[in-house]
Amino acid sequence: MKLTVDYGQDPHTQKWFCPQQQAWGLLAQQKITPSLAEKLCFTAAASTSYEQAAVVAARWGVAVDDSLIHQQVQLAGERADQQAQARIRAPAAPPPKPAVAPGALVLMMDGWMLRHRGGDWGRQPAAAAGERVAWQECKSAVIYRLAQAAQTGNGRGLLVEKFVVAYVGEPLEYGRRVQPEARRRGLGSVPRVYVVADGGVWIWNLVADRFAQATGVLDFYHASQHLWAVAHLLHPEVEALARAWVEPLLHQLRHGGEADVLQTLQDLPAWCAQRAQPLPPTVTKEINYFENHRAHLHYEMRAAEGCPVGSGAMESLCGQLQGRFKRCGQFWTEPGRRRLMALEVARRNHDWDEVWQLEHIK
Repeated sequence: MKLTVDYGQDPHTQKWFCPQQQAWGLLAQQKITPSLAEKLCFTAAASTSYEQAAVVAARWGVAVDDSLIHQQVQLAGERADQQAQARIRAPAAPPPKPAVAPGALVLMMDGWMLRHRGGDWGRQPAAAAGERVAWQECKSAVIYRLAQAAQTGNGRGLLVEKFVVAYVGEPLEYGRRVQPEARRRGLGSVPRVYVVADGGVWIWNLVADRFAQATGVLDFYHASQHLWAVAHLLHPEVEALARAWVEPLLHQLRHGGEADVLQTLQDLPAWCAQRAQPLPPTVTKEINYFENHRAHLHYEMRAAEGCPVGSGAMESLCGQLQGRFKRCGQFWTEPGRRRLMALEVARRNHDWDEVWQLEHIK
């Protein structure tokens, strides 16, 4: 289709422009419509790579190369990132009064590593020393209402609706992003907030800073790994003895006997002394670890309230994000990763349409 449209000079600004181009939301030199750009960007976010997005686009009738898709993602991703920044800076609005009493809010946090191009990326010759690859942590979060937790017909858990945060940077800046997103999803209007996470020190420091009133839960699988570590330190050569020591403790920990488990750990120095067995230094570290998480070990109580005692939803999100951002051969520039990730988060958080509102494109 070929269209003939007006093009002329604005008598007030003396700038040359095309009124129809502006009405359609097209930028200068733009080759494709916003509608097509939106479809290409969505395909890029939901695909495994820009190359794969081009293959999918060709299947639904648009033959474009991956460089054009990449270009559109940079434009739209910058808008999405700026909109996310604006939401962070906006003053917190009072939560609306719900029509029905809201349920609890669940917040899970974790981090995963992805590859960026280091300062010596592309340095030649290949044998020359240098930092070609820079590994950085993407701090992520899953936020959902407890009422949105459900099960499939075969008993597998699922979340009907969830919202996410993904940020590469320092914990302080990550916290500035998680808290406003939690407010958008009910923080401040729900009677209870649960935080479920592994033992990362930065996570629990952030919880104390941003979510001090929340009920913390140490991921049970993570706690069990630490108990197994103690068992192998006490019985390094006989697996059966390690298992016999740890399995009763795991049962106690999960079923309301956390105080007994903590006491057993506190008694380990005397237990070793009675057997003329040196206390492995790492055991003391593990004892302190559990003592620091004493308030986060009430698994039976939390489960009775409906709260998850494991962070499976968080692990699932990390796996999904790695499936897009940590594939073989992917080494990101900071702007390229940031923009695509902003689109991916907008897609998951139902903010996608805002990115494509005409006034924002202009």
